[in-house]
Amino acid sequence: MATYQNIFTQVQLRGEPEMGVALPPGSEARIGEGGFVHVLGLIGQAQIGPIYLGWTGLFSLIFGFTAFEIIGLNMLASVHWNPIQFVRLLPWLSLEPPGPEYGFTPFVPLAKGGWWIMAGFCLTTSVLLWWVRTYTRARALGMGTHVAWAFLSAIWLFLVLGFIRPFFMGSWAESVPFGIFPHLDWTAAFSIRYGNLFYNPFHCFSIAFLYGSTLLFAMHGATILAVGRYGGEREIEQITDRGTASERAALFWRWTMGFNATMESIHRWAWWFAVLTTLTGGIGILLTGTVVDNWYLWAQQHGYAPHYPATGVIDPATLGSAGK
Repeated sequence: MATYQNIFTQVQLRGEPEMGVALPPGSEARIGEGGFVHVLGLIGQAQIGPIYLGWTGLFSLIFGFTAFEIIGLNMLASVHWNPIQFVRLLPWLSLEPPGPEYGFTPFVPLAKGGWWIMAGFCLTTSVLLWWVRTYTRARALGMGTHVAWAFLSAIWLFLVLGFIRPFFMGSWAESVPFGIFPHLDWTAAFSIRYGNLFYNPFHCFSIAFLYGSTLLFAMHGATILAVGRYGGEREIEQITDRGTASERAALFWRWTMGFNATMESIHRWAWWFAVLTTLTGGIGILLTGTVVDNWYLWAQQHGYAPHYPATGVIDPATLGSAGK
């Protein structure tokens, strides 16, 4: 007989595919009958399908594929349609937004950033349609809408970077290019241009929540696996009918972390930490350049960062105009 394992799933049950609860009247039908993949079953649920898209899911995929094609074909054109160079240089290729001379107008020549606007429109439409699908599916299944609101927090940061902040700055050139390394280069240049984002308090909050959420999710997953032999995966039941799994998990947390987390509260902790990562990050990006031009000088003025040491060199800004 196979021994119990809780790092990977050693014993996989096979039966008729689970079709889920009945959908409300008038809903589109699910696609497929469902099947099983053994490799996926080692780390989670082995069943794939049936798939439910609906109109919002279908159009989300269409707009997402269109954005993907616009970006990919522009990158391929930038290497003269050479597939070998496309693969070799893919991490460095980019689709750039319009230059500052075009401001925030949507009417930009395709070769001068118009393709970026079209790709951004399609990608944003795809993401928003997927959010609608997430929300409506949760309501149709009688679930809470926690996933949809968490997703909206990530969409908030996405919109701030590509639309909301450029709108307030009056220029598409403030947006992020599409590309792997070009996106990272933009981030570094953005931080340098505005006096180091490390002194942006909302950026600090975002990083703290980012690291905190990874820690909470990892610790929670590890705790449930550790008490899996006592039925710890049945968390809902153990919220109201405390069993030995939740007792041991709570005791372990009090002994090792100094405070208690219940089978319910840990999920709220993790949800808030994850949501606040992108929520505070978006606020910090939006304030940069619109309210604060130099975060290091702002931090000095508010006692958040030390002043430069005295060098004996006179700051030209303190001398006034040349005519005085």
